[in-house]
Amino acid sequence: MRPEAVEAMLPFLRERFANPSGAHAWARDARRALDDARELLAELIGARPGEIVFTAGGTEADNLAVLGVHDARGGTVVCSAVEHHAVLEPVESRGGRVVPVDGRGVIDLDALAAALDESVALVSVMLVNNETGVVQPLEEVAAVVRRHAPGAVLHTDAVQGFQWLDVTRHTAVADLVSLAAHKFGGPKGVGLLVVRDGVELAPRLLGGGQERNRRSGTQNVAGIVAMAEAARCTAATRDEVVARTRVWRDRLLDGLAAALEGVHETGVAGPGGAGAPVDRSDKVAGIAHVCIDGIESEALLFLLEEVEVYASAASSCASGAMEPSHVLAAMGVERALAFGSLRLSLGFASTAADVDAALAAVPPAVERLRSFG
Repeated sequence: MRPEAVEAMLPFLRERFANPSGAHAWARDARRALDDARELLAELIGARPGEIVFTAGGTEADNLAVLGVHDARGGTVVCSAVEHHAVLEPVESRGGRVVPVDGRGVIDLDALAAALDESVALVSVMLVNNETGVVQPLEEVAAVVRRHAPGAVLHTDAVQGFQWLDVTRHTAVADLVSLAAHKFGGPKGVGLLVVRDGVELAPRLLGGGQERNRRSGTQNVAGIVAMAEAARCTAATRDEVVARTRVWRDRLLDGLAAALEGVHETGVAGPGGAGAPVDRSDKVAGIAHVCIDGIESEALLFLLEEVEVYASAASSCASGAMEPSHVLAAMGVERALAFGSLRLSLGFASTAADVDAALAAVPPAVERLRSFG
């Protein structure tokens, strides 16, 4: 967490802990803090305060978007094959359609057009892939949706986007937008869904009628206040953080490729010629994802942890399963190579020394594993 977000959160855990739905002075104080956070977040993500629905994280926001629209309107729901499971599984549970991607993990717009018709109620395409860091062409997606399914609403899982991209600009075409605080220095267990005015949405949680009857339950005031402060800090420092992180990300990926044979970077078209740099312009700065020949991720992660380098094989939510990533499968990565996936993440708190540590740790760990093979 960002230190500023921790400091913002603490008073609401110690003194200002009242329920914002109450009527007494302490409750009104909590309500004012909630309203202030809502207004700040709305400004930072390009929404109106009344369009913000606070949730318990990105997964709930995604579920509320997909299932909420389907339950309110019926019809068909559609998503890309590389969505987070929080979108993919709700779509599949409602018998929806899944659209393929190309070898970089970018949605096939022609296939999307073919999947759309008058029955489609919702299309969900993420802004940034949580495993590879690839940015989807959301404006082009929106144009296809408006042309072939004009009655559908467009949802984007922007959970991985806020730290790296101006979501006000990138998600302006979306009717529903999911965010999670912990991806930009806020606490885990708090997020939001932007529900643009006019979008029909059935609630998933019923009870007290909070969030304009769209999500009942006492709001996590401490978490929401911390999320707003983390968002403020992120927006204020984004350009600086992105610039330095991009340099470190490139040094990390280029260093791994130089030190090891059989390192395959995902989400790129590849070098443009002998000695040409890899084009990473369509990827966010904070994710370095590769597949490495001749190893298995589970063993590599164990060796890296021994030297205090903590990494993932795929999505952090699914990395314990040790199954090949559905994202890599959709991109056409062979199963044997997908078993050697490695995701190294950087953020606002990363340093050049962190990159040095990873470059010192990964190559010998890979060579050690290959020597056993």
